[in-house]
Amino acid sequence: MAKRILLVNPAIYDFTAYDFWSKPYGLLTVAGYIRGKAQFSLFDYMDRQAQFAEKETNNLKSDKWGRGNFYKQKIPKPPALKDIPRHFHRFGLPRHYFQKFLQENKNFDFALVQTVMTYWYPGIAEVIEDIREYSPQTKIVLGGNYATLCPDHAATLGADFNLSGIDLEPLYKYLDLKPDYTQPALWQAYDKLETAVQKISDGCPFRCTYCSVPKVYPGFSERPTVRSIAEFEMLLDRGIKNIAFYDDALLYKADQLLIPFLKEVIKRNSQTNLHTPNALNARFITDQIAEVMLEAGFKTFYLGFESSSEQWQKKTGGKVVSDELSQAVNRLVKAGAEPQNITAYQILGHPDSDIQHLEKSMHFVNSLGIRGMLADFSPIPSTKDGKKSEKWVDMSKPLFHNKTVFTIIKAGFEQSNRLKDLQRKLNNRIAIKRENSD
Repeated sequence: MAKRILLVNPAIYDFTAYDFWSKPYGLLTVAGYIRGKAQFSLFDYMDRQAQFAEKETNNLKSDKWGRGNFYKQKIPKPPALKDIPRHFHRFGLPRHYFQKFLQENKNFDFALVQTVMTYWYPGIAEVIEDIREYSPQTKIVLGGNYATLCPDHAATLGADFNLSGIDLEPLYKYLDLKPDYTQPALWQAYDKLETAVQKISDGCPFRCTYCSVPKVYPGFSERPTVRSIAEFEMLLDRGIKNIAFYDDALLYKADQLLIPFLKEVIKRNSQTNLHTPNALNARFITDQIAEVMLEAGFKTFYLGFESSSEQWQKKTGGKVVSDELSQAVNRLVKAGAEPQNITAYQILGHPDSDIQHLEKSMHFVNSLGIRGMLADFSPIPSTKDGKKSEKWVDMSKPLFHNKTVFTIIKAGFEQSNRLKDLQRKLNNRIAIKRENSD
């Protein structure tokens, strides 16, 4: 008899959370490699279209690109975060749905649980507790960023097997199943699907001091274009209208990877909207890349900028300078991108914020006629900037990796609010100017 495997995407415990095309892609990829060799069931707490929870999901409206709010419940803050002046929430479907699901489906051999942010572990602990109570014979497996970046802490949650890193062979040996790495992600696990995500590569060639990617992936690697196209076609067959690319370096080696992939996408003449929520490296946006991306259906563009300060850029990785951002925006607009759909990320609350010149950077971004977005800094264990963050927080406690927590502690509550208000005003000013010109 085929093994029965439960796939779980846990609830999120945090101050803020928003669905930027969020899907448990790592979990679905792992399951996809053993499709047809086990019986799968998926419980995604973050599924905003879950039909069995219409009471909670009925009012969760999506914007035209498929983004929207998660269902949430206000809950008490963890004692360690009691002094943070923000409301704390549990994002995701109510717990009783999962408990009922387990009561009705008790015979799982394994439960694969995805982990993402290190400070979201309370949702993982909740899943483990419920499986232990309602399906005690099920072996629980943790994998993902939290299990990789905080293996010692993850071990305290009581799972049966913790997979650290991206080598999947130990997992498949534990499951006693042989993988087929040519298979796409298991999107069939969803009954209803309106948005999806995809990757055509793994890892990143850069070593930014604040980023977790180099700690998870040993380097940059390409996914076979044939496999990527097969997955894209699968999503088209399901009628998906919005697909977000999760690549950490989507534009790297574009002549070898992205452009050939997009030319295949163009041949299929799909009406699917494509998006780039992970920061694109503006340095790599050429006229050709911009034109091919727009022709293939890309609608939203998120660019990594972080700061106009050359000193800060060099200190943190030297990724993008002001002129490169300006050139990238000009090329995208020339190719047909709408300026209101171009966003530049900037980091708020970085340990080296004294040399970041953040306000100057914010004004520069908006001078280009595009949106700015402040991304709260989250200190990552074992990174250079994570080490620096020990001056302000106890990095051995994952709750203090929280982006809201660290930014308020580092930048201050009033300063954080002032800068975010300024960003909103700058964006509104650009929007009004654009409306008047129309």
